[in-house]
Amino acid sequence: MASEEKDPAAIRDAEAEAAALAADVDAFEFRSLLSGEDDHNDAIVTIHSGAGGTESCDWAEMLLRMYTRWIERHGFQYETLDYSSGESAGIKSATLEVKGEFAYGYLKAEIGVHRLVRISPYDANKRRHTSFASVFVFPEAGLDIQIEIKEEDVRVDTFRASGAGGQHVNKTSSAIRLTHIPTGIVVQCQTERSQHKNRDSAFKVLRARLYQLEREKEQAKLAVIEKTKKKIEWGSQIRSYVFQPYQMVKDHRTDIETSNVQAVMDGDLDPFIEGFLSHGTVENAVTTGGDRK
Repeated sequence: MASEEKDPAAIRDAEAEAAALAADVDAFEFRSLLSGEDDHNDAIVTIHSGAGGTESCDWAEMLLRMYTRWIERHGFQYETLDYSSGESAGIKSATLEVKGEFAYGYLKAEIGVHRLVRISPYDANKRRHTSFASVFVFPEAGLDIQIEIKEEDVRVDTFRASGAGGQHVNKTSSAIRLTHIPTGIVVQCQTERSQHKNRDSAFKVLRARLYQLEREKEQAKLAVIEKTKKKIEWGSQIRSYVFQPYQMVKDHRTDIETSNVQAVMDGDLDPFIEGFLSHGTVENAVTTGGDRK
C-alpha cells in the first residue's frame, strides 16, 4: 500500500516493522528449541585439562575465559565453585555455577572435547602443539527435584586449598572433597574461606551430577543408539580451534566455522550454539557427545 501511494516514510516504517517481526519470529523459533525438561535450569559447567601438562592447562584456562565472556554477554551470573591451578600455568580444572534463564539449554551445546592447535608459547623451538580440554555441563537440580543423598554414601574429606585465595584459604583445611561411594562421583570445592560454604557448594554440584546421571539412565532406556555416534572421550573432539598455520574455529558436528578466532575466544559462541541446537535431536547428541551430520 505504501508503494502504491509512493510514500517513502510509510515504506521505511513498513520495512522496519517487517524486520522487527522477522527478528521476533527467529527468536521464537530458536527458543522453541529449548524445550527440554531441564533447559530452563541454571547450569554447572566443569572444565578439565587433558594430557599434555602446561599446554593443556593453559588451554583449559583459555576456555574458562571464553565461557565467562559468553556468560557476561548474555547477562547471566556466575560463581566459581572450584578452581585448581596448573603446576606452571593455566588450570587443571574449574567448576562454574551459571545462573540465568535457559542457561543449561544453551550451554549443553558445549559438552565434549575441545581441541586447540597453535604455536606453543612454552616451546623454545616454536613448534606447533595440539592440546585438548573437556567440558561437561549439568543442569542444576531445582528445589522441586528430589535427589536423595544418604549420609553413609558420601565420604567427606577436607584439605588445604591450592592456588590463589589469601592466607586463610591456603593455611586452613577449608577445602572440601566429596566422594559418592555408590557411583564413584567425586566433586570438590575450595574457593570459599568457610569450610561450611565449600561443603554446601560441593553438595550442590554433587546433587546436579547425580540428577544428570539419572536423566541419562532414563534417556538410555528410551533412546535408539545410532552407530555413528561416539562417546565423549579424548580424540572425539566436538570443535577445533586452529591458531596456526591458519586461523579457523570449526564445529565438527554442524560444520559451522569462522576465521574470526579472536571473537570466538572473546565469547562469541552463539553461531555454534544455535547451529547445534538447530541441528536435529539435541538430547541424543548431548547424551553421547558424538559427531552429528
